[in-house]
Amino acid sequence: MEVQALERKAEMNRELKERLKVLKKERNAIILAHYYQRDEIQEVADFRGDSFLLAQKAAETDAEVIVFCGVHFMGESAKILAPNKKVIIPDERAGCPMADMVNVEGLRKLKEQHPNAKVVTYINSSAEIKAETDICCTSANAVKVIQSLDAEEIIWVPDKNLGHYVQQHTDKKMIIWEGYCNTHDMLTIKDVVEMRAKYPDAEFVVHPECRPEVVEMGDFVGSTTAILEYCKKSDRKQFIVGTEDGTGYQLRVDSPDKTFHFATKFLVCPNMKVNNLKKLVKALETMKPEIYVPPAVADRARLSLERMLQVK
Repeated sequence: MEVQALERKAEMNRELKERLKVLKKERNAIILAHYYQRDEIQEVADFRGDSFLLAQKAAETDAEVIVFCGVHFMGESAKILAPNKKVIIPDERAGCPMADMVNVEGLRKLKEQHPNAKVVTYINSSAEIKAETDICCTSANAVKVIQSLDAEEIIWVPDKNLGHYVQQHTDKKMIIWEGYCNTHDMLTIKDVVEMRAKYPDAEFVVHPECRPEVVEMGDFVGSTTAILEYCKKSDRKQFIVGTEDGTGYQLRVDSPDKTFHFATKFLVCPNMKVNNLKKLVKALETMKPEIYVPPAVADRARLSLERMLQVK
C-alpha cells in the first residue's frame, strides 16, 4: 500500500510539473523560491535564493508575473521593487511570526526617543515597517549596511539574535528590538553538544538568527547563502547544520558527496512549508492570491530596499 501511495504521488507530481511548464509560458511567469521551501518547490523554481538574492532577482526580472514561494513579507518586497509586475504567492497564510513582533507604533515611539539614530530593518519585516525605515538589510549584508551609514546610533529591528551578532562587528551603538525567529531560536547549546558527540568529525555551521550562545559555538557563522558556499568549498565531508532544514536541498545539490546533519529536528519553519507544488500550480491557474501593497506605503518602503541594494 505504501509503495502504491508513493507511486501515485510521484505520478501526480509529474503531472503537476508538466502543467506548471505550460502555465509559466502562458503567463510569462518566473518562480522564485526561498531556500527554506519544500524540495518539490525548489526543484521547479527558476531561481533559488535567500532573501537578499530573491529581492535582487525580483527587481531585475523581465517576467510579467512573479510567483514568490516564500512567506508574505518576501512577496511584499518583490511587489515593492517591481510595482508593475503581478506578484502572487501559493498560500497567503505563509506569514512570519518574527515580522509580526514589531509594530509601527512602537517603532515610531523608538524613533522619537532616539532622533539621531538611523533605522536599519532586517528584510524579514512587513512593508509598513520598511516604510518607517532608513535602510533594509539581510543577514548576508547587515554589517556592511550598518557600516555604510553616517550615524553613530542604530535602531535595529526586529531580530535581537541577529542584532547581537551584528553588534560584535561594529562600534556603533545599537538599540535592538526584542524580536526573534521562532525556528532558529529553538536551537540550544544542549542540541549542539549532543550532535558534536554523535558526529565528532563534523563542522558546525550556524545562522546568526540563532541564540548568541549557540552562534558562539559555530565553526562557521553566516547567512544561508554563506553557509551554502562554505560547505560547498570546504574539504570537510560532514556538517552539523544550524539553520532551517529546507537548505538541505541546495546543500545536497551542491555537495552530493557530503553528509549534512541538522542540529535538531525542530529546525523547520511551518510557515515556509505551507507552500507545496499543488498550491503553486493553482496559484498560476487562478493568478491568486495576489500581493497588494498600498502605493503610499510601497513608495516609502522602496527607498529602504533600494538603498540596501546599492550597498556593495
